[in-house]
Amino acid sequence: MKVQAITTRKFLPPKDNLWDLLSAIKTLKERSVVAVTSKVVAIGEERCIPIGSIAKDELIAQESDKYLPRELSLNKWTIYTIKNNLLVATAGIDESNADGYYILWPKNPAFSARKIWQFLRKKFQLKNLGVIITDSRVTPLRRGVLGMAISYFGFKPLKDYRGMVDLFGRRFEMETTDIADCLATAAVLEMGEGVEQQPLAIITDIPYIEFIDKEFKPKTSDDSFEIPEKEDLFYPFLSAVPWKKGGGGNR
Repeated sequence: MKVQAITTRKFLPPKDNLWDLLSAIKTLKERSVVAVTSKVVAIGEERCIPIGSIAKDELIAQESDKYLPRELSLNKWTIYTIKNNLLVATAGIDESNADGYYILWPKNPAFSARKIWQFLRKKFQLKNLGVIITDSRVTPLRRGVLGMAISYFGFKPLKDYRGMVDLFGRRFEMETTDIADCLATAAVLEMGEGVEQQPLAIITDIPYIEFIDKEFKPKTSDDSFEIPEKEDLFYPFLSAVPWKKGGGGNR
């Protein structure tokens, strides 16, 4: 697999032209996946709030689906949230490289990914193309951040091993590979987290990926990319804290 980050001009909040920024991609070949940071997508959608115009904790509560009040976090330094079926800090709201704004997640990341996919597929006359919108998150008991896909389009997000057998003939019953987040992690590593000014990356020569030209719709709930909280392996931990209901981004 190959990952190539693309250097662009500065993308300026509170509003800038995402389609102009995507012109930094000069060539794109079949069976590529384009990674785009959520921050530039959000700025393109004017999802920016001036710092000082609202208390950050209030904004986090508005943007999250559920949140754990700050006083319950370690040293009160962050607010844990669930947003778009993802466990993240501060509902994804970011102040880095934001020039005095709180930058939110795109309003509808799945819709945004599809729009970018349509734009690039038409521009480069491609049949097989994928798009992921990326952000970063921490992993319990590990220092540092990893990439994640907050949305994707153009490919099936899972590699399914269930029903196959391992090296010794044991049948896989639960094993699947999360292709979307694996690609996001590789892209975020290449794009960087600081002043690299590389909000785009092109991923090629991807193993296992299956491209599609429509929204991925699982045949059964067991094939779904997202897992309901109550069915998740970590539900005992998720359910053990006093979550408060957030606004879900509907302000």
